[in-house]
Amino acid sequence: MKKSFPKHPFGTCEGIALEFKKANDRLPSNFFETVCAFLNLDGGLIVLGVEDDGRVSGIDHDAVERIKADTASLSNNPQKLNPPYLLFPHSEQMGGHWIIKVQVPASSQIHQTGGVVFLRSQDGDYRITGMNRLAGLMNRKLSFFTEQRVFPYLGMSDMDPKLFVKARKLMLGRQPQHPWADLPPEELLKVAGFARTDYATGKLGYTLAAGLMFGYDTTIQSLAPGYKFDALLRRRDTERYDDRLIVRTNLIDAFDLLMGFVEKHMNDPFYLEGVTSISLRSIIFRELVANIIAHREYTSAAPATMMIYADRVEFKNPNVPHYHGRIEPGRFTPFPKNPTICKFMIQIGRYEELGSGVRKVNFYLPHYAPGAGKPVFDDGDMFAVTVPITGAVSRSATVPDKYPTSAGEVAPQVAPQVTPQVEAMLAAARQEISAAELQSASGLKDRVHFLKAYLEPCLAASWIERTIPDKPRSSKQKYRLTPKGRKILKKEKPE
Repeated sequence: MKKSFPKHPFGTCEGIALEFKKANDRLPSNFFETVCAFLNLDGGLIVLGVEDDGRVSGIDHDAVERIKADTASLSNNPQKLNPPYLLFPHSEQMGGHWIIKVQVPASSQIHQTGGVVFLRSQDGDYRITGMNRLAGLMNRKLSFFTEQRVFPYLGMSDMDPKLFVKARKLMLGRQPQHPWADLPPEELLKVAGFARTDYATGKLGYTLAAGLMFGYDTTIQSLAPGYKFDALLRRRDTERYDDRLIVRTNLIDAFDLLMGFVEKHMNDPFYLEGVTSISLRSIIFRELVANIIAHREYTSAAPATMMIYADRVEFKNPNVPHYHGRIEPGRFTPFPKNPTICKFMIQIGRYEELGSGVRKVNFYLPHYAPGAGKPVFDDGDMFAVTVPITGAVSRSATVPDKYPTSAGEVAPQVAPQVTPQVEAMLAAARQEISAAELQSASGLKDRVHFLKAYLEPCLAASWIERTIPDKPRSSKQKYRLTPKGRKILKKEKPE
């Protein structure tokens, strides 16, 4: 009797951006041919555990994690995929069977596997050979991906050694055993895709992306004179601005500076996801700030802007569009404008997977700004995002303190959940203790998250108190447990 399989729900057959592969207990032998072909064209989705005709045959449950690990490790191995492109497979169940989805973005580089370059067509993967065809493929990519423009005289002396140290720390913070963290700068630039062969000259050189990520400010201004991020607060003065930040530095520090401007002017209301306190501000605006950095067209003279108004936040960045019009969550195919920059920002924990921003902002915005409406994403020559914040509590531009809000702008107080971190804080506060010592006792590493999600709610609930209440920012400020806090530790309800 012939075995029957459930039909796949993708709503289409294999094509230029979709590939099914049978995979019972291992990666198919031609898996990286398709990865290479997708990277070299416009990207696509590989679904493991599905027959060519769309029937879901599934993957052995015991092999799922091993196949995912093999996908990640081999995609980072130049002997298998050259240059490497670290992939992040995702497993799920479909019709009672396990499958693995591998989203492969378009790359700004030319990739090969087994010494062969593959390209994608409607009929599948095919080899391309010959310098003329390779040069044609590179020219096609450069028309979209100017980040890969090679600058023959750009060298290591034009790059800041401190940025390589910072990048390594960020990698290790994201993944303690990150395979790139111990590489010397020259090797890191190669494996991360910041160095490539210029097919016009046949020579290896560093790219515009390398200079933007690691260059001194003077280097960056020479490579991309029009590069600028302009952050404006227009809450009171909508014609000019209440506050302004102009960023022209490397992309690693640019992210921190722009997020600092957000933290300065946008409130972060207390919010629990399950029993865990999370920063809605960080989740939403981290995605949007990363988006204007990762997808900006850096050869354009138009600035990328972030404008904070009383009722909305607008992001705009010059763009080489692959799609024109409104972007809807669940009904769009993400396309990276700067794949090498995107890939590296993922490795240092500044960027999530491609397309995650649209999904996360749509999901979390109703919790951050209840009733404000939906965010709007428009792709075109200027990629624009409008985030309504009518229901959100925002900071005043004149508030000097980085964390407290001014009178009349205080968010409703919600009693903190007694998590292990809160219990550890309260226990440590039995004696007078500094904020840094409280954070250490809680085991939390992010200072802003600790202050907003733990320290401030506990102060508001009167579980702990300041020893110098009339000088909140005093260098001698310490904190101590209150009678209510003692009752919490004794598992009694506060008065």
